[in-house]
Amino acid sequence: MAERFSSGEAQYWPMYGSSPTSTNVSNGGPIASFVHQLRSHSPTSSQLFGYLALLISSGILLFLLGVSVTAAVLGFIVFLPLIVISSPIWIPVFVLVGGFLTVSGFLVGTVAVVSWTYRYFRGMHPVGSNQMDYARSRIYDTASHVKDYAREYGGYFHGRAKDAAPGA
Repeated sequence: MAERFSSGEAQYWPMYGSSPTSTNVSNGGPIASFVHQLRSHSPTSSQLFGYLALLISSGILLFLLGVSVTAAVLGFIVFLPLIVISSPIWIPVFVLVGGFLTVSGFLVGTVAVVSWTYRYFRGMHPVGSNQMDYARSRIYDTASHVKDYAREYGGYFHGRAKDAAPGA
């Protein structure tokens, strides 16, 4: 171990030339300062295990992504002649199935909205009706505040408009 005598006492420095105190780090030179900063920012063992797990899982997922893309491309290449030959059949099928699913989705949405509206106006309190009532009361309150404000300050603005255009 390296000994350094300062003010009559012996100090034993840790390995790699770093010192336990900041005054000795500044006296140890740039390498000791760099090593001290490196040690002060080094991760803990649990962080290292976390980084290792992240690295391993990322590698596995990257490998699986490569296998999936390769299989998809090879499958597309193998089945491309069959797709090209049978395309006059597939295009109308996709159009019909897509149209049917679109119309069915709009129909289900319309039925849901009409059912909710019917139950709301009949007083059956469907899900979300309390939020609807709260929003309606907030809109009504805001409108009444704006109306009161306009009544209170409307004459002021109307009078200022007359002053701005006296000949009108």
